[in-house]
Amino acid sequence: MRLYDRRAETSILAEAFDTCLKGSGQLVVISGGPGVGKTALLHEFTNTAARSGARTLLATASLAERAQPMGVVRQLLDAHEAPMPPSHDSAKSIAGPAHAVRMMLELARDQPLVIAVDDAHLMDEESLQTLMSLLRRIRRKRILMLCTNWKQSGLVEPLVHADLSRQPHRRVRLAPLSERGVAQVIADQTTQPVPANIGRSYHFATAGNPMLVHALLDDSVHPGTEIGAPVGNVAYRQAVLACLYQGEPSHLRVARAVAVLGALASGRTTALLVGDSPDSVQDVIDLLSSVGILDGYRFRHPAAATAVLSDLDSAERSRLPHEAARMLYLDGAATVAVAKQLVAADQVSEDWGLEVLPLAADEATAAGDLASAASYLELALRHNDNQRERHAISSALVRVEWRLNPAAAEPYLEPLYRPALDGSLETRDTVTVLRHMLWHGDTDQAARALGALRGSRPRADLPVLAEVELIQNWFYGAPRTNQSHRIAKAVGMDGSTAEGANALWTKVALLVSGVVTDESVENLVEALQARELSDMQLELTALSLLVLAQTDRTATAAKLCETLLHGAVQRRESTCHAVLSSVLARIDLLRGDLTAASTKASEYLDDLHPRGWGVLIGLPLSTAILAYTGLGKHENAAILLKQKVPEKMFDTLFGIHYLRAKGHHYLSTDKAYAALSDFEMCGHLMRDREPNLQSFIPWRTDLAQANLSIGQIRIAKEWAEKQLALDDQFGSRSKAVALRVLAAASEPRQRTALLRESIALLQSSGDRAQLTLAYADLSAAYYELGEYSRAHLVARSATQRPDSHWTDSPGDEAAETGSPPTPNSASILTEAESRVAALAALGYTNREISKRIHVTISTVEQHLTHVYRKLSVTRRTELPSKILEHQIPTTPYSAW
Repeated sequence: MRLYDRRAETSILAEAFDTCLKGSGQLVVISGGPGVGKTALLHEFTNTAARSGARTLLATASLAERAQPMGVVRQLLDAHEAPMPPSHDSAKSIAGPAHAVRMMLELARDQPLVIAVDDAHLMDEESLQTLMSLLRRIRRKRILMLCTNWKQSGLVEPLVHADLSRQPHRRVRLAPLSERGVAQVIADQTTQPVPANIGRSYHFATAGNPMLVHALLDDSVHPGTEIGAPVGNVAYRQAVLACLYQGEPSHLRVARAVAVLGALASGRTTALLVGDSPDSVQDVIDLLSSVGILDGYRFRHPAAATAVLSDLDSAERSRLPHEAARMLYLDGAATVAVAKQLVAADQVSEDWGLEVLPLAADEATAAGDLASAASYLELALRHNDNQRERHAISSALVRVEWRLNPAAAEPYLEPLYRPALDGSLETRDTVTVLRHMLWHGDTDQAARALGALRGSRPRADLPVLAEVELIQNWFYGAPRTNQSHRIAKAVGMDGSTAEGANALWTKVALLVSGVVTDESVENLVEALQARELSDMQLELTALSLLVLAQTDRTATAAKLCETLLHGAVQRRESTCHAVLSSVLARIDLLRGDLTAASTKASEYLDDLHPRGWGVLIGLPLSTAILAYTGLGKHENAAILLKQKVPEKMFDTLFGIHYLRAKGHHYLSTDKAYAALSDFEMCGHLMRDREPNLQSFIPWRTDLAQANLSIGQIRIAKEWAEKQLALDDQFGSRSKAVALRVLAAASEPRQRTALLRESIALLQSSGDRAQLTLAYADLSAAYYELGEYSRAHLVARSATQRPDSHWTDSPGDEAAETGSPPTPNSASILTEAESRVAALAALGYTNREISKRIHVTISTVEQHLTHVYRKLSVTRRTELPSKILEHQIPTTPYSAW
């Protein structure tokens, strides 16, 4: 056995042994806390002495055997295989000790004798008196007596201090290992180099206690791997408990109190919990800190607290935290601190506990600690017999669980259905139940609950009613939006008051009602940024982001969604994260980023159990299927279409989105009649819904595409024209796609104008995927007309980088193209001339160009005159070849 940091101590023992060999008996007392190496030092020295020719007798005292007379002396003599004769009661205190002393003196006659007693402070009284008698006779004998004991002892009768240590003796005080000593221990356990910070971390975790250091190394160091931070596992936890059990009962009581109190442990609270004085508690804290278990009123390693708590029996595991809860409550501690102790105790035996738990749940929810909030409410629900209060607790529990996993909230909802339908629940709690009904497609029950809400509710509850109706409208397409807006005006929440100006639901209701202006959109953005809290906030936020994206503000919607997603991650709200991720995927789809849309939508499908998604599963599923279809990954789309979906989803707009996605998958895999059937079903389901929602689901364009695929050109054209005839105040994307489909059903000469208009709208909406398709169609149309240079120019435009830009700088142009500038490069034209030349080359008329770049027709004509002269063009038809020759950019993503 190797000893570390013990040179001075072994020197004292060696000196005492040398003195003993010269015929002068010695007593050495080795003191120190548990685990600091007293036993190791004792055994190492006795082994050395034995090798030097000494006879060694060893014994260990214990509290459990302290009532056995002569127990330690028997161990000493048994070790030499010279057992004492059985002592009878009459000879127990006279013949026994005297005989033992004579035997030990006889053993020292022909060779040195070393007597070692570990934990001598726990000796029985008869053994102590025997050794005291021996000590009085060893002055001229070759006898060395070694005794280890605690550095501090709070026993009622510290016999070793009162008697044995009063004899002439040497003292060895063992301190914990230094940081250097700990580093040496670590170095001997691994062949890998040990960084200085690792040694420091092990020293801090143990305060240099060798027992704890070795235990941590047993748990942390594995052959062939680098040594890392200390990991407290089985060996460490056992070592911590061994240290505590080697000490006195008060040590274990204080350690348990500190473990139970956690961060609230202090001299005052710990003393109150153990029922002792603060001074006595502080003495134990100092001792346990010196031996590496505590650092003041905190455990040095979390696994130490775990070990202490795990060691409690079931009764104590409940009693101690409950006592701590009562003590903290009476002491005026924070409600969350009291609630944590009640949960740890898993019992509430007094009324104050039932008052504290819901309050603590509110605080935990506000702080984003949803798991704790749920545990507080679950405990309160189990111990509360008041029916009305149980309903309120159950509703609060549903709201918390919903944010973690909607499926987990279901068991608490069932008892709330009847009171929600008969109107006996509070408004907020009724909304909680109604939310579940909407989420899972229970339309009949939802209608009854809405009826209960519309009953005799105070005016202050009207905004909540409008909010719920707005969500119902988004889920099911029911014509409730105008009703919501009327309620908004009635309660002054339509933006005419300061309160209304920040109300998210009023802003999105206005847009869904068809009032789409720059001001209304900006108001919605501001309300989203404010992110007011309400029970329906997640659904409202998702709806608002999708409406915002539909108005061609996809970049703004994506940025806001990413910010909200970051907050959901920080708050660990699984439901919010899953829904907002599916919204972001839909925004990516609207932007034409099919790869991002497919990845996000399919990846975050697993964020919630299918039961947890409810009818909303149609949103991420439809997005992923459409994106995979657009990418040509039809096998991926087919796999998603095999996923089981709730039947009631098809009563919702999410079901219609799903049918559209399925139809486009069929259309792309040569199953046109199956696609036509799905698109016709979409139309059937949409006809009776809110008129303002028709623009969000362009099923007429879908029917046009399906009819085109089966050769029904006239019918396809009619459906495309019907889509274009809609009063669409939202974005330009739906109109642009309809124009592209109409162009495909039209003659080539008509086709080019329709496609140019579609391209202009798609540049505004930012849908890159649809824009690429429109450019491809336009190039094909020009090729069919025999305008090959223009077809080539259009095809090149479709492949230019999204972030390309106009510039008058030859150096910038060279950097963009990767080739050196030439005298014939685009730099011979000004930026304005380049814009006009590119548009004219693509086939736009002067009037169309003037509208696109917001200048007069005469200005366009002037620019073209300059272009013709600089490029040596005599006719407009020559422009495409000259644009290609001079490499003038025609990016489809310009900011014109």
